[in-house]
Amino acid sequence: MYPFLKQLHSGWAYLALLLLLFAVINAVIGLTSKKEFTAKDRKISLFALIGTHTQLLIGLILYFVSPLGKDSFGQMSNAALRLTSLEHPLINLIAIVLITIGWSKHKKLINSEAKHKTFAIYYGLGLILILSRIPWNLWF
Repeated sequence: MYPFLKQLHSGWAYLALLLLLFAVINAVIGLTSKKEFTAKDRKISLFALIGTHTQLLIGLILYFVSPLGKDSFGQMSNAALRLTSLEHPLINLIAIVLITIGWSKHKKLINSEAKHKTFAIYYGLGLILILSRIPWNLWF
């Protein structure tokens, strides 16, 4: 089960990152060009939200079955174990919380510019945090 979940988590990460990157670029373009916020923009952001939440669920399951997750918790002297058992899950959880906050905040806004700005900021911060804690040596 562990090898399958590891491959699923790694493979789904490509999709989640592409969706998130696309949503951030779309929001920045919408903000800078002062475009109207449309149903297409909402769907792009929703797919990014769903992609990252799915990645979180797969990651949480993997965390509890992986020898690099829960079982290695507390190994602060080993940088690789600290990354996989603490930094990667914690920072990515914070990133997904920011993405979720961005999604929730946009629903209360009426102005298109404010909606694009909300997605650009919250999804952008989430993307930066996720990219900062990817265990690149384990991913490829």
